Parts: sequence; C-alpha cells; structure tokens
Amino acid sequence: MAEHTGRVLIVGAGGVGQVVAHKCAQVMAQGSGDLGRVITGITLASRTVSKCETIAADVRARTGVGIDTRQVDADDTSRMAALIREVSPELVINVALPYQDLSIMDACLETGVHYLDTANYEPPDTAHFEYSWQWAYRERFREAGLMALLGSGFDPGVTNVFTAYINKHLLDEIHTLDIVDVNGGDHGQAFATNFNPEINIREVTAPCRHWENGSFVETPAMSTRRDFTCPEGVGSYSVYRMYHEELESLVQTFPTIRTARFWMSFSEAYLTHLQVLQNVGMTRIDPVPFQGQEIVPLQFLKAVLPEPAGLGKTTRGRTCIGVIAGGPRDGENRRVYVYNLCDHEDAFREVGSQAVSYTTGVPAMIGAVMMLSGTWMAPGVWNMEEFDPDPFMAALNRHGLPWSVQDPAQVAELG
Repeated sequence: MAEHTGRVLIVGAGGVGQVVAHKCAQVMAQGSGDLGRVITGITLASRTVSKCETIAADVRARTGVGIDTRQVDADDTSRMAALIREVSPELVINVALPYQDLSIMDACLETGVHYLDTANYEPPDTAHFEYSWQWAYRERFREAGLMALLGSGFDPGVTNVFTAYINKHLLDEIHTLDIVDVNGGDHGQAFATNFNPEINIREVTAPCRHWENGSFVETPAMSTRRDFTCPEGVGSYSVYRMYHEELESLVQTFPTIRTARFWMSFSEAYLTHLQVLQNVGMTRIDPVPFQGQEIVPLQFLKAVLPEPAGLGKTTRGRTCIGVIAGGPRDGENRRVYVYNLCDHEDAFREVGSQAVSYTTGVPAMIGAVMMLSGTWMAPGVWNMEEFDPDPFMAALNRHGLPWSVQDPAQVAELG
C-alpha cells in the first residue's frame, strides 16, 4: 500500500501537464482550504526537462508554489521506477502518451504507488485503443493494495461522471446515451489539433464504433454527421460520430444502455486538410524508408504542426462538452443533458493554456484529490463512473469547470 505523503509525480509536460501542474499547485497553496492538505509536494517529469522547467517557473510566478522537475523516459519501466523511488510520491499522474500507460503502471506496481491517467492504452504500432490491456491489471493492483484510476480527463472522465450522476439523480435507468464534444474555439491556424496531433489524428481516422442492442457496430470513420446546437449561445456545429473509449466501460457499468454514441465537432477546413493528408500518406503510422533511415509519417507530421500547448494565446471561443441521456423517470420517458462550457480566454488567463487542455487537466487534478483524500480509494483498477459522482461533481464547480443541467424540454435530438 502506498505511504500517505500527499506528494504527486506528474509525468508529461505538454498542454495537459501544464494545466495539471497549475491546478495541483493551486490546491497545494490552499493549505487547509476546502480540500484540506491533500497535496503536499509536486514533481513534474518529462523526456524534455526544459519544458518542465518552463512550466515550473510559470507555476511559481502565478501561485508561489515550487515544483521539482526531472527528466524521464516513460517508455522505460526501470527508469520510471527509479524516478518514483527518488521522489517518493503517493500518486503518479500520467499525462504522457497513451503508449506509455502500461510501462508507467508497471513502475507503480514495482514501487508501490497509486496511478491515474486521462486516456487508455494504445499500442504505438496499431491505431486501436481499448481498456482490455489495463483492465488486465485489476488483480495485480488489488493484491498490491494499490489503486489505478483510468481516464480522469474530460472525455473520458467527466463524461463518465456525468453519466453516473444522471443514473443516480435524473433517470431511473439509462437507455440511450450520446456524448457530444464541441470545440467552438478558433485558434487562427490553417490546420492544427487541439491536443497531441499524433493521438488526435489516429482517433479521428480510426473506424467508428457505437453501441447498439448489446454489441458494438463498426462503420467507416466520420461517415455519420449531425447538426447540433449548443446551449447558452455557443452556436450550431456539425458533429461526427466516432469511437471513444468511455463507451466501452459505460455500457458495462450501466447494462441498461441500449444505444451509446460519441460525437465530436469538426470544421470543413479541418476535414479537408485531414483528407489531403490521408490521401498523400501523411497519416500513416507504419515506418517508411527515407534517406537511409525509417520515419513514421504521422510522427513527422506532428513535428511540423503547431504545438497544441502554444495555441492558447490565439484561441477564442468556448468548448461545450456534455452527456445527453434518455430513459424512464417516474413512469415517463425523459431526456436530460448535463454539460460544461469552458472559455478558451478564461483558461489562458488562469493557467496559460487553451480550454481543451484545461478541460482535461482540471479533472486529472480532481481525480488525484479524490484519491489522496480517501474520497475515492479502493485497491484495483477502476473507471470513473464506478465511484460516487457527487463529490467529483461538487469539485468541478469549485475548480473551474461548472456544469449545468438543461431544461428537459430544450434537449436536442441527434436522431
């Protein structure tokens, strides 16, 4: 069992890592505030330590909290384990690449510390992601007296908690589930991704899967489109059905779900650029020979695209992410919509990041606090919706991601 120290080790210094570092520092600065003294020390580690040092300097300037920085190759379990032994955290917050989930989980088991991530494992050589690899660790974490919390971002993460909240408070049971992720922001770039380009493009170009009548149905990527109007004046957008990992766990946790789908907004300009890149082979993930060496086209594309962490200065507008669910309530069929709006400029003013990073980083901090405070703590490997949603929902309101429930009469039908 991990020793209770309140120290956290954050692995990853991209846009999300920057937000997690800032939000953990805010909690640490509160001392005996609403969350108590749950975070007592922070170490930020990445392959490129200069990124960590830049974030640490900004955190100190904004909060007065000092953050230790380290260099680490998270692909290497032995190096991760050595770093964990050196800094002695109670919890590792993994906001590195999904390819590194298993090596970091192995290091946590080896050193006896708890684990949290924001996205499920994805093998580097296959554009396919599912929870089976991480769920296979359940017994090992349980026997070690350690907890692993999977997917504590926004989607997955907050969307799982929204679903659990709906199931607990708003519907007697859930029959239909639509997760809708709209980014109404404009970064001013001809083409850029709002989070890691390699992961973003792999997700978007993968075949779609949605849950229908007891099984997943596969359809071509981006082949189903709907119009969606966001609440509170965010606007109307084209959303496309795609696969997202939270569907896999939600349909197991809530077996009354008959239909479950995930939708994300994309502009015509984004889709046109993406189609051209696919046509010329730049989204390939297999190595190709080039001037006497091998390169992966998608990794090269990532190197020349704008860095998502640097988009905050120019991004304007709001994100709108939520869960639309249908089912019975007191003998009548009802549709409910629980959502969050996040303003890109507000996020940048607070932590120097755009809203897509903010909406992932804040829930990672909250998930860490749920674990460190003992509010959510049980040995094993868990998905977000398996715990009581109420304390997490309350923390969202306190820490920058307030949520709303739309009037049932106004809930949109995606068809």
